[in-house]
Amino acid sequence: QVQLVESGGGLVQPGGSLRLSCAASGFTLDYYAIGWFRQAPGKEREGVLCISSSEVSTYYTDSVKGRFTISRDNAKNTVYLQMDSLKPEDTAVYYCAAERWSCRSHPDEYNYWGQGTQVTVSS
Repeated sequence: QVQLVESGGGLVQPGGSLRLSCAASGFTLDYYAIGWFRQAPGKEREGVLCISSSEVSTYYTDSVKGRFTISRDNAKNTVYLQMDSLKPEDTAVYYCAAERWSCRSHPDEYNYWGQGTQVTVSS
């Protein structure tokens, strides 16, 4: 059974850091691109960052450039989203999604999704 499980969310103060994990089971991440998306209350799902199977990173939004990075550890079948200098506007449920090989331009193009993890940035 193909499954993606996000973890690492929580409550953090502005300026703080979190590292989210996306662990895969039922398939090998080596051949998949992993995208991170987020959805704040009352807003549409927004792409954040993606890493292809060949470890090329693609930013979906300029708002996280210089603050968020993505990496993968294929031996652990896990992709990480490192979030630094967090801002209140980063508050959202964060999802990871998987699709073969390359990053896709739209969330609808990803076939596999995790259940999400809540990130709240507040003092």
